Amino acid sequence: MGPLTGLRVLEFEAIGPGPFAGMMLADMGADVLLVDRPVDGELGFGRERRFDVMLRGRRSVTLDLKSAGGTEAALRLAEKADVIIEGFRPGVMERLGLGPEAMLGRNPRLVYGRMTGWGQDGPLAARAGHDIDYIALSGVLHAIGRVGEAPVPPLNLVGDFGGGGMLLAFGIACGVIEARTSGRGQVVDAAMVDGAAVLSTMFAGLAAAGLWSESRGANMLDSGAPWYDTYETGDGKHVAVGAIEPKFFAELLVRLGLDATLAAEQNNRRAWPRLRELIAGRFKERTRDAWVAAFEGSDACVAPVLTFAESRAHPHVVARSGSISLGGVDQPAPAPRFTRTPGAARTPPPERGQGGIAALRDWGFAATDLDALAALGVGFAR
Repeated sequence: MGPLTGLRVLEFEAIGPGPFAGMMLADMGADVLLVDRPVDGELGFGRERRFDVMLRGRRSVTLDLKSAGGTEAALRLAEKADVIIEGFRPGVMERLGLGPEAMLGRNPRLVYGRMTGWGQDGPLAARAGHDIDYIALSGVLHAIGRVGEAPVPPLNLVGDFGGGGMLLAFGIACGVIEARTSGRGQVVDAAMVDGAAVLSTMFAGLAAAGLWSESRGANMLDSGAPWYDTYETGDGKHVAVGAIEPKFFAELLVRLGLDATLAAEQNNRRAWPRLRELIAGRFKERTRDAWVAAFEGSDACVAPVLTFAESRAHPHVVARSGSISLGGVDQPAPAPRFTRTPGAARTPPPERGQGGIAALRDWGFAATDLDALAALGVGFAR
């Protein structure tokens, strides 16, 4: 069982970062009970539930929070929980009678995790948005892309998942530790605009030191440097080069068969265009896999740019069991790894209401309680 075994999490159905946080907690052993809407709406994107892999490891009950008994039912569920995860706009849970004041009134030890884009306050708090908007305002999006080109959205990894769901999971873990000491719960206000900014902390220091330019594609880590970029190979695929340290750059030149004296020009920005031309020309001479073989055992920091499917089959990923199949769907394995209490993705995403009655019993609800919850509108497969 994982390191969070025994932790009870009540998660209200949402999209993106909230489910990602719930997945992280479930992967680490938390008992996550998902409060689903009775029917699928826009949240499922019209796909079969088994493909919504961030919902793995949960059990489910259904509940219409706007129904006559919805508020009371949710409060009764919260009485048994250690953690709440909700991803509504600010004020929505309060209007439902399910805000922090109401829930902590029923359960003072509750850690109430709130996932939003803009945060619980501020002039943009009530406005709609998505990952791309939050990372745009944080300054992160401006920095990603090549010189002379428009910013490139890095999928929705920075806002939704790194700066959102992972931030919320960390905040919840912190809150749970503190609650076990103080006996008191609190609200975790996780905002993607904040999380994206936190992810860029290193660059604030570099900029203050005069080592980072606001000009996109002109810096060491943003494709400006020829020794930190991707290059097309002879078969139209790509390799990634990250030869930052001088000894790694020197090794890169050797493996490419380029003049070793070029190592002295590594940090000469005037030499960068010529270095880039030489490196690019060499990589075009062979296929991606041929270059992988050429750099085997090397510390030149060269790696193939793989597709998701190719990555799952890579020997290193296979050796670390980095990919799993759950419910017939290939997906990344839980991380990080623990030596004594390893996490695990235990079950595929539940259908609505699946496993709910067993979860409620495990949470301490007696048969009469189950009847009362059902009368209030809680749905579960009996």
